[in-house]
Amino acid sequence: MANLNELSIKEIALGLRAHDFTSREVTEACLGRVGERNKDLNAFVTVCEDESLVAADKADKALAEGKDDGVLMGVPCGVKDIINTNGVRTTCCSPGLKEFVPPYDATVIERLKACGMVMVGKTNCDEFACGGSTEYSVFGATKNPYDLTKVSGGSSGGSAAAVADNMCPYALGTDTGGSIRQPASFCGVYGMKVTYGRVSRSGVTAFASSWDTVGSFARNVEDLSYVLQGIAGRDRRDMTTPDIEVPDYTEFLGKGVKGVKIGLPKEYFGEGVEKETVDVVMEAVGRLEKAGAQIVKVSLPMTKYAVAAYYVCAPAELSANMERYDGVRFGSVPSEKSADLVDSYFKQRGEGFGEEVKRRIMIGTYVLSAGYMDAYYKHAMKVRTRIIEDFNKAFEKVDVLIAPVSPFPAFGIGEKCDDPLAMYTADSLTIPVNCAGVPSLACPAGVSAGGLPVGLQVIAPQFSEGLCLQVGEMV
Repeated sequence: MANLNELSIKEIALGLRAHDFTSREVTEACLGRVGERNKDLNAFVTVCEDESLVAADKADKALAEGKDDGVLMGVPCGVKDIINTNGVRTTCCSPGLKEFVPPYDATVIERLKACGMVMVGKTNCDEFACGGSTEYSVFGATKNPYDLTKVSGGSSGGSAAAVADNMCPYALGTDTGGSIRQPASFCGVYGMKVTYGRVSRSGVTAFASSWDTVGSFARNVEDLSYVLQGIAGRDRRDMTTPDIEVPDYTEFLGKGVKGVKIGLPKEYFGEGVEKETVDVVMEAVGRLEKAGAQIVKVSLPMTKYAVAAYYVCAPAELSANMERYDGVRFGSVPSEKSADLVDSYFKQRGEGFGEEVKRRIMIGTYVLSAGYMDAYYKHAMKVRTRIIEDFNKAFEKVDVLIAPVSPFPAFGIGEKCDDPLAMYTADSLTIPVNCAGVPSLACPAGVSAGGLPVGLQVIAPQFSEGLCLQVGEMV
């Protein structure tokens, strides 16, 4: 049998109920892997050894007494460090919040605790989720398990690396412009970006409130279905979560793809996308076609404007959201005494934010300023509407879309840090999905000649996560 830390959620669940091992033993195996590898990968920024063992013992006791909270009970996981965890520090990997300990749990944590969650620790990410490589973290970069000279992707790179390196069977992340799918692709795991509003954002630190989504990473599609089942649904503390029934996502598995119409948007396979990436994705598409899927060529012409629209709209929302971190209620107190309140603000923001967050705040503040909001922000929002219309038209012809996740495999650590524009355009294939608010599942498709994972994404209409899982299972 595989090492306990390498088992899937289902394998752990079956083993716990068959008394083959205990949750404590599985948790100790995961903690052992963290202790062995985290010094190299830097996937976890806070390890909750004592708390996780207490939770594991609680799950073991409950199961011994015949109480069963479901398949996630007693299964270890990682949590991105922008998701509030009561009594466990939540730093957003920012200088200004390095020691912040929230007094309450995010809704997703509440729901997973109700399922018997065992949290191994908090995972590394780009500061306030602003970045695509997990290099913009006060704790340093997370490295790729396949090649320690490469990035793990971002902003949820710690979660992706932790799952890929068998530190935990699943982990939570967030996706605002590709922050689950891109690291999933770079690290060779599955990552689910949900429909906007499918999962509550209450207690999750906001980057861009009309773009943020909460999702998960796992090593197979079935595990993702279990996690999504546990966290999805209406939440009165997040009014963007509609009262739409949460289906049993496992019922979509095993159906195959016979008769499913799969659209290939030509804009996602053209200029800027490496030929090797296209070849790997098309091989996977060929396998789906052999399994009975119907392949249709489609067009999403507004795709080329998505990055520009995103980097107007998202920084504008970030600028507004970052106002609260002023050292009064949130954020660190300036290290030097301030002359007055304004001076305190300058010093706190100077010390409390990293370079990438400052850059995006300045962009966002500029586009929201008098005279420029109409010229930039409102126009960008109109472009966003056109992108939504593009997807709606495509889904009139096909059931799902398939495209590469990234134009290229994982790049070198430090390779793009000095070129923000190059870093931004790396998200060109993931951002349109966030513009439209539709679900997308990142799946491993193959490997590059250099041995690095290459992923594809399965994109479906709103609230069709089950369809993403159905097709993704067959990739």
